[in-house]
Amino acid sequence: MNNNSEQQKGVIYAAFSYILWGILPIYWKFLDHVGAEEILANRVLWSFVFMLLVLLLTNKWQVFIKTIRGFTANKRQMLALSIASILISINWFLYIWAVNTGQMIEASLGYYINPLVSVLLGLIFFKEKLSQAQIFSFSLAAIGVLIMTISYGKFPFIAVTLALSFGLYGLAKKLIKVDSAVGLALETMVVTPIAAIYLLLLIINDKSTLFTVSWSTSFLLIGAGVATAVPLLYFAKGAQKIPLSMLGLLQYIAPTLTLLLGIFIYGEAFSKTHLLAFTFIWAALTIYSLSRTKLAIALEVKWRKEKSSHM
Repeated sequence: MNNNSEQQKGVIYAAFSYILWGILPIYWKFLDHVGAEEILANRVLWSFVFMLLVLLLTNKWQVFIKTIRGFTANKRQMLALSIASILISINWFLYIWAVNTGQMIEASLGYYINPLVSVLLGLIFFKEKLSQAQIFSFSLAAIGVLIMTISYGKFPFIAVTLALSFGLYGLAKKLIKVDSAVGLALETMVVTPIAAIYLLLLIINDKSTLFTVSWSTSFLLIGAGVATAVPLLYFAKGAQKIPLSMLGLLQYIAPTLTLLLGIFIYGEAFSKTHLLAFTFIWAALTIYSLSRTKLAIALEVKWRKEKSSHM
């Protein structure tokens, strides 16, 4: 099979994962009668259960066990895994809470500025250098966030926390080089005991909605594990087959769909001030994406030249 065919598959897999993430708020809206804490606990628990089944069905169980043993012996990786688990749990909770309290637009803003936060973290932790285009894009994004802050009369806490938590999660993941399915199983495994204890306390105090309110609610709570894992698995398949620059462009599908859902389906207010702030963010992302694409092309040309010179 040629490279073009594989790349087309990669685009389909990655785009599908971002579409699923973009429409995931619809799923959480069906559970808006359940507290965000309980949704999160169920999401963690059932994601772990689902990933164990995936590992068994894909013959990765031995890899999973071997990885656990390796992490036990490597304190640095264990710490990175624990941090990654806590960060993704914070991100999941805040996103569910934002969606179910009518703040989907601000949540989408968080994922728009996330790529820029990732670049900033690279600058801080890996001493990566920024191009003039990237510095300019940061300035535009900062103006957008400032406009939102002034218009709200408060700092856009949800957007910035979502962007920071996911950016730092990506940073922690750089230290954990494992198979994507194994990685997700490990991350959910770390926080599953906390989730299980919380759900048990709810049952003891007759406050649990799982198996008590309705079968549809129970089905959705259990299905949260599948809803979490499936887009991540498709994303991993896609990321292996396409260039990082293309993946970077596709990632804007998710926040765009979430933004459109917030405005047109759930009737959240999108004022002129919102439009102005988002225009600065979109301009920043356009410049950032173009600079990344040009850089990727230049690196590929350089790599091809070096390869041909060694032949």
